[in-house]
Amino acid sequence: MREQNEDELQISGQWAEEGEGALEWNVGPEEAGERIDKFLAEMLEDGLDVSRTQLQQWIKDGHVTISGRTVKPNYKLAEGDLLKLVVPEPQELELTAENIPLDVVYEDSDVIVVNKPRGMVVHPAPGHYSGTLVNALLYHCKDLSGINGIMRPGIVHRIDKDTSGLLMAAKNDLAHAGLTEQLKEHSATRKYIALVHGNVPHENGTVDAPIGRDPKDRKLYTVTEKNSKHAVTHFIVLERFGDYTLLELKLETGRTHQIRVHMKFIGHPLVGDPQYGPSKSKGIPMEGQALHAAVLGFKHPRTGEELLFEAPLPDDMNRLLEVLKMR
Repeated sequence: MREQNEDELQISGQWAEEGEGALEWNVGPEEAGERIDKFLAEMLEDGLDVSRTQLQQWIKDGHVTISGRTVKPNYKLAEGDLLKLVVPEPQELELTAENIPLDVVYEDSDVIVVNKPRGMVVHPAPGHYSGTLVNALLYHCKDLSGINGIMRPGIVHRIDKDTSGLLMAAKNDLAHAGLTEQLKEHSATRKYIALVHGNVPHENGTVDAPIGRDPKDRKLYTVTEKNSKHAVTHFIVLERFGDYTLLELKLETGRTHQIRVHMKFIGHPLVGDPQYGPSKSKGIPMEGQALHAAVLGFKHPRTGEELLFEAPLPDDMNRLLEVLKMR
């Protein structure tokens, strides 16, 4: 199980770790009335790769208790409940190396940088045990760092399935630790190109707004002061297309869905975003959000050399821009 921190799991209650694989939550008023299996699925989304179906089975098997007693998966939480989850020992799962073509931008004995296509999941998770970037990396590299465990070997950071662009992975633990530290210190360079709805009124700007789980739907994120993390996104206008604007965005922090949430917050959601954008984007010829990780820079974890990589816009975004130019 990946080590977890308070910010990742707390909503309005507290949680505590009681030895290997044990987690507790004190249920607050905001969670009262929610099904226990739904609550656990949302709380563990970022920390454990486990489906709601698997959680229901854990509840049936007695791995989940409320104030010391077992309950059914449809149990409705009550304020003051002490919810405890004892995570069963994980079953050994062997990931399969798959001969999936990779667009390798850079590679040496420590680091590999790839240009991920839109639609590819980064690492295996329930429902996606094959066809992921990790499956492809295992075939291509043969050896990856083990810091993130069996399901995420080599993965230092992620981009969403429907976001294309540059991603770095570590081939050994030394490289992994060095790259992770740069992300933590915000010294790595990450720039994205995005097409957003509306005519952004400023040529450049900064969105400095904390991000936390959306209390209305905790699978999503929103700008909120409650149980949130500091988040900063800088933007520059590249081109305007009437009701659309092409932006370059630079991440100062790296929160889950940060660009998507910040753009929605300022009233300019990403074109094609199925979760944070309009329900329909008329005449938009692409699937998924129009977001591309275009620039990635970092110091080589062994040599200290400054490295900077760029990936051109994918064909679907180029086609979309051509359509808008002809309007």
